[in-house]
Amino acid sequence: MEHPTKSLRSIPGDQTLTPRLLLVEDEASLARVISRVLTQAGFDVTHAPDGAVASEALTTKSFDVVLSDITLPGATGVDLLRLVRVYDLDVPVILMTGNPTIETATQAVELGALQYLAKPVPLDQLQAAVGRALTLGQLARAKREALATVNEGSRHIGDRAGLSVRFDRAVESLRLAFQPIIDARQRKIVAYEMLLRSSEPSLPDPGAVLDAAERLDAVHHLGRQIRLLAARAFRLLPSPDISLFVNLHAHELTDPELYAGDAPLGEYARRVVLEITERASLESLSDIPSRARRLRDLGYRIAVDDLGAGYAGLTTFTTLEPEVVKLDMSLVRNIGQSATKQRVVQSMIRLCREMSMRVVAEGIETREELACIGDLGCDLLQGYYLGKPADSPAATPLV
Repeated sequence: MEHPTKSLRSIPGDQTLTPRLLLVEDEASLARVISRVLTQAGFDVTHAPDGAVASEALTTKSFDVVLSDITLPGATGVDLLRLVRVYDLDVPVILMTGNPTIETATQAVELGALQYLAKPVPLDQLQAAVGRALTLGQLARAKREALATVNEGSRHIGDRAGLSVRFDRAVESLRLAFQPIIDARQRKIVAYEMLLRSSEPSLPDPGAVLDAAERLDAVHHLGRQIRLLAARAFRLLPSPDISLFVNLHAHELTDPELYAGDAPLGEYARRVVLEITERASLESLSDIPSRARRLRDLGYRIAVDDLGAGYAGLTTFTTLEPEVVKLDMSLVRNIGQSATKQRVVQSMIRLCREMSMRVVAEGIETREELACIGDLGCDLLQGYYLGKPADSPAATPLV
């Protein structure tokens, strides 16, 4: 079943309206009986005899409940459920089947079917299931509206099934943007950080995509896609002397594919700085020092992100022994106006230099920040003032 180009309409929140139900059933006599019973129960029933008609209905009308047979001409009920979840997180779906199998039951659960009913379904049981579905759907929609009201909607994006569909769409639309990293003394680009971008509107920023990956236990899958795109990006670089900083979730350190001989980035390992983003403490992971050594043996260098924020601390340095550290942008912001920030950054730079670690100041957005960071002796510079992320590598910095 092809995905339609039009998205589902939002279901009205006014509960005084007659609830609308989409019935997808190819057996005409059974469909008439169910339609009559649910109409008498107060539903406005739309009947679709096959997957194509159901697909069209879903893109032109809004529904409060979807009730579908699993075996349909042109599509299965599971296909239909997947389609619903692509476009609507909250509409409850009930699946019916005369031939239940473990496979279809598993798929239904994974995609968030509210109930999985075996035919023949007693009509009173069916009516009760549809009534419960209506109430739960209204609760789910009310919860989403409440979260949106308090500006938390971007991090609460539905049940696991809906999140999985949106995450898959985000991964399919992944691209990497190049942001230059500049040598403070030579004033030339020596590297680019590869920044995650996606066209999925419900996961509007890298943090949302990473949140989804964590919730779905898909950090390894996401990381593999990013590393594949980063490997392809080397063909666009203007010079073989330029390196790429590639962000790596800490949990990716446990992914066997990262160390594989045929890993996409392996060919370019000596030009890759793996920038460990600590969204969770490294202490929860095992055998990190030996994993870091294996990466170095392959030619990679390691950077620690966000020094001065998050989990980056003593454990990070003793387990990873990074070649590069990146100052958190909160330390860089308005640093020229804060003597305390200047002292902290100067101390960090001095200590890192004593341990032969290069320091990147990221988040430089003004001439004043650039001048102050330069005076403090930072090795590498990054930020919008020097170069914004772009779809292709820039030949020279902006300043």
